[in-house]
Amino acid sequence: MARPHYASRLEDWFNLGVQAILRRRGWRERIIPQVGYGTTEYVRVLARVVLGRDPRSQPRFDEDQVVRGWRVFVTAPAVKVAVTVTVEGQTFDAVTDRGGLVDLTVPVVLPPGWHEINLGVHGERQARASIFVPDPDAKFGLLSDIDDTVILTMLPRPLIAAWNTFVREEQARRVVPGMAEMYQELLADHPGAPIFYLSTGAWNTAPTLTRFLARHGYPLGPLLMTDWGPTNTGWFRSGQEHKRTALRRLAREFPDVRWVLIGDDGQHDPQLYGDFAQSHPDHVRAIGIRQLTPAEQVLSHGLPVPNQDPGAHDPHRPTAATVQGPDGHALRPQLRDILTRPEPS
Repeated sequence: MARPHYASRLEDWFNLGVQAILRRRGWRERIIPQVGYGTTEYVRVLARVVLGRDPRSQPRFDEDQVVRGWRVFVTAPAVKVAVTVTVEGQTFDAVTDRGGLVDLTVPVVLPPGWHEINLGVHGERQARASIFVPDPDAKFGLLSDIDDTVILTMLPRPLIAAWNTFVREEQARRVVPGMAEMYQELLADHPGAPIFYLSTGAWNTAPTLTRFLARHGYPLGPLLMTDWGPTNTGWFRSGQEHKRTALRRLAREFPDVRWVLIGDDGQHDPQLYGDFAQSHPDHVRAIGIRQLTPAEQVLSHGLPVPNQDPGAHDPHRPTAATVQGPDGHALRPQLRDILTRPEPS
């Protein structure tokens, strides 16, 4: 096996050093559970373990209080920490990765619906995580981007991202009109269908995003995030490759589901979704693209027009039906029209 890239070794050295210092200062492991999901063969458990001050010595914040974005970063990843995962009375062991993440598949089959599992560190500080198991007969699924699709963050611009993350209040972030209602309606028409939120955002923003989605009425579903910074092969990880990998995995795990893919035209969603629809035509029912305003386009990638990669895929090859609109109110009737049409045999 090739030696990890210098950047990742440097980051690991830094994280382990910080972890040792914080432990000496009394910081302890804290599990941040994420929504997981199940298939007909296994359950995928997602969680992040961080080091933080003893919560008993910290003030509590409820949902109505002002929460600054920087608070989600006042933690450190707990690296190489043993975690126990208990599902239906069966206990499994996991170890956090270099970002403090637990991403574990366990060979337990759960019935369709919502379930809770237990997570523990060193036999203490238990946490409970939610698991959603779609109906095995489901033929419909919804996958949504987050940034500039359901929430206006202008994330790709470093200065704007830093402002949104470290300075602005969670409650000050803006929601894209009509998207939550559209997702609720689509899922109501397909009981037991899954919804996933796929983002190139960092895992340490997941708690903030989960609160935002819940506050604005978005259906609960797993977040598929990534980590910024060095990888085992280079200085930065590829957000596009993260999305491609996640799409391919969902196609394998839910072979009978045809997905409605929702994104925006500010970055690479049209290209990524189009490529996936061309390579996996039996797995995509429709593509919905939110059109950013010229001002949003400038903040997103520097130009007042949609970002496109010429030649990335052949537009003349068959692909899924694609609709566009500025928000959920415009996209909803177009998608409903596609979904009510008889599918070709």
